[in-house]
Amino acid sequence: MKPMYRRKDTAVNTPLAGAFVSVLIAAPLCACTQNKPTAEAPRTVRTVELRYDKVQETDRYVGTVQARHEVDQAFRVGGKIVRRRVDVGQVVREDDVLAVLDDTDYRLAEEAARQEVLAAETRAHQADSDQRRFNELKSDGSVSPSDDEHAQSGAQTAQATAEAEARKLDLAANRLKYTVLRASQSGVVTAVRFEVGQVVAEGQPIVAIANQGEPEIVVDVPEDQLAAFNTAKYKAYLESVPGETFEVALRELSPQAAAQTRTYRARLKPVSARRLPLGATATLIVQQAAPESQVAAIPATAITQSNGQPALWVVRHARAEPVGTVELMRVTVHAYRTDEVLVSGPPAGELVVTAGVQKMAPGLRVALASSRSQNTINQTTR
Repeated sequence: MKPMYRRKDTAVNTPLAGAFVSVLIAAPLCACTQNKPTAEAPRTVRTVELRYDKVQETDRYVGTVQARHEVDQAFRVGGKIVRRRVDVGQVVREDDVLAVLDDTDYRLAEEAARQEVLAAETRAHQADSDQRRFNELKSDGSVSPSDDEHAQSGAQTAQATAEAEARKLDLAANRLKYTVLRASQSGVVTAVRFEVGQVVAEGQPIVAIANQGEPEIVVDVPEDQLAAFNTAKYKAYLESVPGETFEVALRELSPQAAAQTRTYRARLKPVSARRLPLGATATLIVQQAAPESQVAAIPATAITQSNGQPALWVVRHARAEPVGTVELMRVTVHAYRTDEVLVSGPPAGELVVTAGVQKMAPGLRVALASSRSQNTINQTTR
């Protein structure tokens, strides 16, 4: 008896199978729809509007107040200091005693010179007497002409020796007087470089005296600012009184740069007489003449480069449209400030990108920030 086999139906026309086939067909269609490229949104940028004006450049220099006349005082002889009469800050008058040296050796030298003068004068007197006697004996032929000449020569030599010794006595007396150091001018003592008991050399500066009547402001000027510094206007104020400015005039500008700093020292005096504390810190305001051509001040972040030259990204857009494209435009840089740059070149009214300039590209679509009408740079005089 043959076994009976039952045929199993494998048809796929069931509702579930139909749904499965629909999913398989729709999947590629969905994938194609997701890969379709979308338009890139414009990048929002901040801009400023170029406005030209004649800008007066202002520089500031920090300097100190110094006296125009400050003299170092020194002994004209060397020795040991035995007395000190001044301190720093003390006001002295001309010829006041500042310090005194031990004068023992100088008194002995003066006494020795006086004795030498006495001996020389005695010899000169004796030689003169001998010459007169020889003149009396010459008339009757008691002395020869050669003896008379020797007598005259001896008298002249003795007289010259006496005069020379007298000059030596004057020098010794002067050196004794130099053991007392006196002020050569009236003023205030700004430095004392000695103590009692110290041995100082001849000509060694030990006291500095400054004349308070002619104070000056001293600053150092860099080489690249030298030409403009000469033709500028100057004002100054003290750090202790920052709200009180006063006019100053350039009195002296060094023709040679300092060896270490490579700067030029300038000395300026107040236009109207006024007393300034010596050593005080002062700020000099240098207002340079306005340039002949007009310039615009823009943020330093707006500057980029094109082939090694300074350039700006300028937004091109319709007047009523908030979206536009950027274009690279070269500019001329006139000066750099702390956070601004003075430029010229692009027409006035152009909108310049001020942030993210390193991410710009020619033709890039950008959207103007809503505050663009407020982002304008007004020229200010510093």
